[in-house]
Amino acid sequence: MRVEAVRRSFDGTLVLDDVSFDVAPGRITGFVGANGAGKTTSMRIILGVLAADAGTVTWKDGPLDSATRRAFGYMPEERGLYPKMKVRDQLVYLGRLHGLDAGAARRNADALLEQVGLAEKADAKLDTLSLGNQQRAQIAAALVHDPVALILDEPFSGLDPLAVDVIVAVLRERAADGVPVLFSSHQLDLVERLCDDLVVIAAGQIRAAGSGSELRAKYTLPRIEVLLGTDAGWLRDVPGVTIVELDGDRAVIELADPEADQVVLREAMTRGPVRAFTPIVPSLAEIFREVIR
Repeated sequence: MRVEAVRRSFDGTLVLDDVSFDVAPGRITGFVGANGAGKTTSMRIILGVLAADAGTVTWKDGPLDSATRRAFGYMPEERGLYPKMKVRDQLVYLGRLHGLDAGAARRNADALLEQVGLAEKADAKLDTLSLGNQQRAQIAAALVHDPVALILDEPFSGLDPLAVDVIVAVLRERAADGVPVLFSSHQLDLVERLCDDLVVIAAGQIRAAGSGSELRAKYTLPRIEVLLGTDAGWLRDVPGVTIVELDGDRAVIELADPEADQVVLREAMTRGPVRAFTPIVPSLAEIFREVIR
């Protein structure tokens, strides 16, 4: 699935400005940005809920039509299930709306309720469940018709750590079956743990897109933690080295040239024992701050 050069305005205010990114089959793509950055608007345009002022959304190198969109699974940020309806009945009903026969809809519903840990709540009305269990039911509703793609807006909101593990396993299973998954989240630690690819949006513009390794290589300078047997202050005088932290024999350095690490290591070894020389992998949160500033 490809979003290409999408623009959208509301009341004369541009909220999406030439937005382009890919969601690849079998890969989980995290969509991150501050509130109001344009995540939900982008998702609604992909789903056809909103029309773009310009640009296209394509599926398998062709236009994304309404029939294909109906085969997508969507979970909105705002819960949208019927509060007075039993959980299993809702899933079966939604499966039937998507074209499943009664038997297939019930089999899918029961399998999903077991998978997301709600089998014992199948006959409970939705509004009697905790908020976290309501979120589990909402995710099951997006999956009941075996969607060809998943678009999930803040799927982990309100989930405790055990529930997060359950949903992470569900999404990974769908991606392993070749389903493209796009999800938004403010929980960057979860995005880092789960996603194969990342799209960063700010003020309606895509600031970065790619795999974690690609973004780390592009947007952060290499950092190394050095632990020596002598004072590390001499590192200040090495060309291309910036001291980030310095405490006696320990330093964190930033390299202007990624290939300079061996030069620094050789110099360190001439000055005494080197107890550690460890590359520091930047977190997603650090990349996010770097990209949007």
